[in-house]
Amino acid sequence: MSPAPLRVTLSVADRARGTRLAATLEALGYVVLEDPDQRTDVVLADHMLADATHPAPVLVLSDARVADPVPAGVVRRDAPPVVLDAALRAVAAGLRVREQRPASGAGFEAAEEALAHVLLTPREMDILSAIGDGLSNKAVARRLGISAHTVKFHLEAIFAKLDAGSRVEAVAKGLRRGLIEL
Repeated sequence: MSPAPLRVTLSVADRARGTRLAATLEALGYVVLEDPDQRTDVVLADHMLADATHPAPVLVLSDARVADPVPAGVVRRDAPPVVLDAALRAVAAGLRVREQRPASGAGFEAAEEALAHVLLTPREMDILSAIGDGLSNKAVARRLGISAHTVKFHLEAIFAKLDAGSRVEAVAKGLRRGLIEL
């Protein structure tokens, strides 16, 4: 049995853009709601919402850096449907989304770096963040309620995925790529 489709409310000022976004979302299998008072899973906004108290998580389409208050997710306004789909599902699941923007003209290397956050599991992201806080393997294990052996296993995977040779290098690459914040 497949899960019920996500319900998305659009908050778009330009009617033509709203129509195009609604068609894209419906093609991806979402239910697009017209009435903002209906029960929605995610709000897709083409701008920052003035009412930040909306009960549903908000995914903002923006080409600029979004300042506080930070919504649940931010992707480029011209994000392809596959990115929009992944971002909506992640935000609906309670995750934060920040689309990595590769440097222009950097080629495949920048694209691979931009996709590194896709390769890290949520647990690996938690561990990378914890080592960024300066915690030892044992302290990370206590914080996350797992064994030190499991932390070591995840660290090895993080090192391989980020092509890092040490904890410091992994944290530095995580910071540069926007995977973690200190």
